[in-house]
Amino acid sequence: MAVPPSTYPRRLLPLFLGLFQAALLLFFALFVTYDKSSAQVEDTSLVANQVYSTFPFFQDIQVMLVVGLGLLLTFLPRYGFSSLTHNFLLLNFSMQWALVLQGLLHHFHRGQIHLDLHKLLISEFAAVTVLISVGAILGRASPCQLLVMATCEIPIYLASEWVIVTCLGVLDVGGTITIHIFSCYFGLGVSKALFRTTQQPPHPKETPTPSSDLMSLVGTLILWVFWPSFVAVLCQPGDAQHRAILNTLLAMSASAITTVVVSSLLERDGKLSPGHLQNGSLAGGVAIGVVADMAVPPVAALALGSLSAVLCVLGFRFLTPLLGRKLTLHDQCGIHNLHGLPGILGAAASVVAVLAAAGLAVAVGASLLAGLLTGAALRLPCLARPPERLCFDDSLYFKIQDQAGSAGPDSSAEEGALALKEQV
Repeated sequence: MAVPPSTYPRRLLPLFLGLFQAALLLFFALFVTYDKSSAQVEDTSLVANQVYSTFPFFQDIQVMLVVGLGLLLTFLPRYGFSSLTHNFLLLNFSMQWALVLQGLLHHFHRGQIHLDLHKLLISEFAAVTVLISVGAILGRASPCQLLVMATCEIPIYLASEWVIVTCLGVLDVGGTITIHIFSCYFGLGVSKALFRTTQQPPHPKETPTPSSDLMSLVGTLILWVFWPSFVAVLCQPGDAQHRAILNTLLAMSASAITTVVVSSLLERDGKLSPGHLQNGSLAGGVAIGVVADMAVPPVAALALGSLSAVLCVLGFRFLTPLLGRKLTLHDQCGIHNLHGLPGILGAAASVVAVLAAAGLAVAVGASLLAGLLTGAALRLPCLARPPERLCFDDSLYFKIQDQAGSAGPDSSAEEGALALKEQV
């Protein structure tokens, strides 16, 4: 295999991350501080209550994003190391980048940004959009391409959220519109621009195995357990937060049962599809977010969870292949089925229909346009997009011990991987 062109910068990934972290250290040293300790007992008690009421939710969300979502992406049998590591890397990178941008835009007073747990939580919500969007191109993009994608997506998300929540006044505590719909169509826009009109043929390394599907299903279970915390954390403590937790649990319980029903009915032998279970069981949590804290009856939460699961499973079975054939749209993880379709359903179910429709238009329009532009930028050769035969393979980025001494038909691919690693 020929060595990749010399135009690729050597060690691009550590250079990119090293410069970013150095710049962030300088920024924090100059502008970021904590709030001064209060001498008033009442103020101290108020701060303590805020921390104790928020931090358990924050921990749940950390488990969701680091462990649950990371494992959900391990359905690619030879890309598990990369899926987990890239998810973890992007979470930290995007959170820090969002902290900087949000601090400059909203919290910069008298030359300083005062950091607290709430601001960190909001930054993690911004990072979620990146973790969802990369699902569209998982396995076919280099780490540098993913970091550039995150760099572009965070500011677009912050602008979109400001328009939807602040300007339009849309109530979306669970991020159905601002997070799930935005990230879905941003990711699809990136995919469309990155791969253009070339239909990606099935890759031999992207077929799940029983063990990889099992690990991914474990990720689904973790996400399912902690999802109510994700929806309820930004609600007002009290009745609103209580309703959000109950509505989310009801919606996700209904989506789990409905997924089993629909998946079984779609298969001639009545067996269940692991891919349907991994995604459809979570669809209720996506759809309920926009109305979670509202005074909707319990039956509405159950109905929304069931309908979202039906849409998700049908999307995997029929819509994804159709979009691939007609629009040459590549969606590796099916983010359109889990985040896009249930998100649109949730927005349609919002009580404030006019405002929700306007917010939906902003989220879809801005994310698609920005995604297309970002995807075009990711085609730059210097970002070291992996060649087709090395996609979905951990050996491109990791030292895999059990493959070190193997030789055979794939030896040339391994040599190419080693050569490309030196460039990336």
